[in-house]
Amino acid sequence: MITLENSARQELDAYFADKEKSSIRVYLAPGGCSGPRLALALDEAGDDDATAESNGYSFIMNNTLLDQVQGATISVSCGGFSVLPVVPLPGAGGGCSGCGSSSSCCS
Repeated sequence: MITLENSARQELDAYFADKEKSSIRVYLAPGGCSGPRLALALDEAGDDDATAESNGYSFIMNNTLLDQVQGATISVSCGGFSVLPVVPLPGAGGGCSGCGSSSSCCS
């Protein structure tokens, strides 16, 4: 269900270094002009959720969302965590003028 790249695991390790680990939810967030996107939040599993372990972390995703995206890969970029679905979200990645250049943040 979830692939946690080494860069993201290192960031999570640093975040939880002085805290007790908790479950991490992968959820559908509004994406503005780029459409919907997957994001992360600390949360507890509910009755309608699937759970999976990856590199020592517990991830939660709503079953309906999981059926739609078939899993995700979590990495880190200059803008923070990047959560890429296996099956792209409908309407995602559109973009608009005025959103700025995504390449400028890593300069």
